Formats: sequence, C-alpha cells, structure tokens
Amino acid sequence: MGVWDILLTYHMAFARGLLVTLQLCAVIWVAGLVLGAALGVAGSAFPRAVGWPSRAASFILAGVPVLVFLFWLHYPAQALAGVVIDPFVTAAATLAILNIVGVADIVRGALVDFPQQYITAARVTGLTRWQTLARIQAPLILRAVIPPLLLLQVSMLHMTLFASLISVEEIFRAAQRINAQIYRPVEIYTALGLFFLAVSLPVTGLALWLRARYTRDTSEQ
Repeated sequence: MGVWDILLTYHMAFARGLLVTLQLCAVIWVAGLVLGAALGVAGSAFPRAVGWPSRAASFILAGVPVLVFLFWLHYPAQALAGVVIDPFVTAAATLAILNIVGVADIVRGALVDFPQQYITAARVTGLTRWQTLARIQAPLILRAVIPPLLLLQVSMLHMTLFASLISVEEIFRAAQRINAQIYRPVEIYTALGLFFLAVSLPVTGLALWLRARYTRDTSEQ
C-alpha cells in the first residue's frame, strides 16, 4: 500500500484531522496577528507601562519549551484552578499566547526602530500626521514586518503538532491512529510531511521573497 493508496483509503480520517489543524491555526493566527499587533503598537507608545512587561513576558516564554508550557497549562494550571478545559481550547490558548507575544515583538521593534528623520522630513514638506502615517510610516513598517510575521505563522502551524500530545484530534494524531491500525510509518508520515511541505513552502518562499525584495536597513537613510 503506497502513500496515495493510504490517503485514498483513510481520506476521511485525514480530512477530520486536517479540519482540526486548520481550526487551531485560525484561532492562533487571528489572535496572534490582531492582539499581537495591538500589543506591539501599545508597547511602542507606552514603553514603561506596556513595552517592558511585554518584553519580560517574551523573555520568559523564550526560555520555556513549548511542550512544557502546553503541559503546564493543561495539567497543573487546571488542577490548581479546579477546572477541566477542553484540550483544543488549551492548545489554542497556549499557541495563541506564544503567537501574540511573537507578533508584538516584531511590531514593536519595527515601530521603535523607525527612523525619525522620515517623520521630520514629512512634516517639513507639510504632510499632516495622518498623511505621514498613511504614505510613509505604514508602507515602510509593513515592508519590514510582513516577512517575519509570515515565517512566524509557519512556525505556529508546525507547533500545532504538539496539540496531539494532549489528545487534540489534529492531523498528526490522525496519522498516529492510522499507523496504529496498519503500521505503515514510512508511507503515513511521508504523506504527513508532504502536507506540511505543501502548506509551508509557498508561505516561506513568499516571506523570503518579500524580505529580499522589500526589506532594507532604513536606519542609515
């Protein structure tokens, strides 16, 4: 039984796992990009009240393995709180927190590092604050943040595999269940790898192309 035979035979199981993976990604990506961008903007505007706590959280989370953080929120934290939360919610919340902090770091860094001479030049030419934001700041900042944001979202997609370890029925757990029935690890995990390549490579390629095409060091302009 080859890779395509397995995919055809167990397509419903793979489809259910894929749906859960995509649902996880939707929550993680939306929460990370929206809340992370807001936190990054707030951190640049209020460095002491928001920026430093955000950076401290990022520093702490960078030192904790994702799996440890996930297990801590799923077992000890829930035991201490006396609650039982659906594993999907726990996994989504864990990875969303990591994504929010990561996006906030990228956005805050781009805003803080933005060359002030650009703003000064805009004011000299008579542009209003909103015109400066729309015509100068926003385009340059987007060029700087979009490539790393795309790469971060690919990393978050890969991290959804950890959700299987707390019994979330995503695509990796579906592959494990199928393998337990027929034990064809080469074909099954090859199919799983092809799926992630099909999703990740175009996004990664786009991010690298955008970084090479548009990102430049504006600090020396």
